[in-house]
Amino acid sequence: MIHELQFLGLIDKNDQADQRSCLICGDRATGLHYGIISCEGCKGFFKRSICNKRVYRCSRDKNCEMSRKQRNRCQYCRLLKCLQMGMNRKAIREDGMPGGRNKSIGPVQISDEEIERIMSGQEFKEEANMPDQTWSNNGDSSDHSSPGNGVSEGNQPSPASTLSSIRSVEMNGYTTALREQYISNAVTTHYQFLPHLFSYATQPRSLYPQSHTLISQLVAAEELVPLGTPMLIEEGYRVTQVELFALLCRLADELLFRQIAWIKKLPFFCELTIEDYTCLLSSTWQELILLACLTIYSAQILGDLADVTAKYTPSDEELQGFSEDGMEVMEKLIYLFRKFHQLKVSNEEYACMKAINFLNQDIRGVTSVSQLEQLNKRYWYVCQDFTECKYPHQPKRFPEIMMCLPEIRCIAGKLVNVPLEQLPLLFKAVLHSCKSSLNGTYRSMGPSPPVPKGTAPAN
Repeated sequence: MIHELQFLGLIDKNDQADQRSCLICGDRATGLHYGIISCEGCKGFFKRSICNKRVYRCSRDKNCEMSRKQRNRCQYCRLLKCLQMGMNRKAIREDGMPGGRNKSIGPVQISDEEIERIMSGQEFKEEANMPDQTWSNNGDSSDHSSPGNGVSEGNQPSPASTLSSIRSVEMNGYTTALREQYISNAVTTHYQFLPHLFSYATQPRSLYPQSHTLISQLVAAEELVPLGTPMLIEEGYRVTQVELFALLCRLADELLFRQIAWIKKLPFFCELTIEDYTCLLSSTWQELILLACLTIYSAQILGDLADVTAKYTPSDEELQGFSEDGMEVMEKLIYLFRKFHQLKVSNEEYACMKAINFLNQDIRGVTSVSQLEQLNKRYWYVCQDFTECKYPHQPKRFPEIMMCLPEIRCIAGKLVNVPLEQLPLLFKAVLHSCKSSLNGTYRSMGPSPPVPKGTAPAN
């Protein structure tokens, strides 16, 4: 997929990470993170551990093996090695947002005594006067980015949690002044004027004309036809792990191409630079694909794809080797599939959610920050206007929909820690659980192009 993005001019070849190994676990490094060469998994683990002031324990001799496959077995030894190799906790931004606090900060060498104070939690307690907080050694699964708690991956506040600091006077009504604010000029403070997220008028009314226009433009940019990747298998055929993985890759390719085509059709396409679109797509493509699978393509995913995964039988070795990261992602995906099934998100809401998630001014490397903020805010108000108008008797619908976005971002961030060979089993478990619990409510959006008789999905 990287080569295809280069071909379309949305990713520069020079942006690819060097083929170097992570100093913590030996996985492929993606760059210099917190002072040392490391992978995305160890970067995220170190940031969460420090930001959340976590204290781990080792059930062995505090000398556990650190490798790509073993790194999730013991968080204590993983954090210990991060500190021993020179990861600099002072390079983490104090607000927990993406991006380093100081690009010039390099690796650090700290004494064994200081490392012990960090590992024991003593330094955290002295800094914040916090009570003891011990985390179990069962994989990095205690992030507590659970549904509804207002916390997303990377310790970022979700849209709903940001409302706690908004003055109560701004939560009253949907006034004309606020409406004009979102329709016209840029707003100076990020999400400062988000209106009454938890209080709606229950009287039906008409959609504001400007909202109708903006939503129609977003929906028109979407390709809502069923996916064209063949997903029909002859009855009785047993799908192998390699075949299922190849099918998942082809689906991801098709979905990614659709996201690229979507960008070029956006009503605000000419308002941002190609460089900014490159940064945005590179950082959000996994989230966009996941959102699409949970909404407009859910019928095919829980229909045709689930039927294919049902024909795949994992080996005992695959079952026993399923990681803690995989288990956590599986649980969160099952929750989200059920949540979206309950909400029955419309095409209009999906289009707004997608734009809001994509227009993230906090992504490192973007230059049009104020313009992104204005566009993001515009579609927040548009989406809220639509849900208030179409669902006047569902006052919690808009916050519930918006709270799904941090969960999607969290899952996308954790997927990078799941070994590629475990993805077939992950999708089989998720789709089997969801399809069983929904009792076949979903039906295919339409027949997928058939695979030639007597063959598996093509590699």
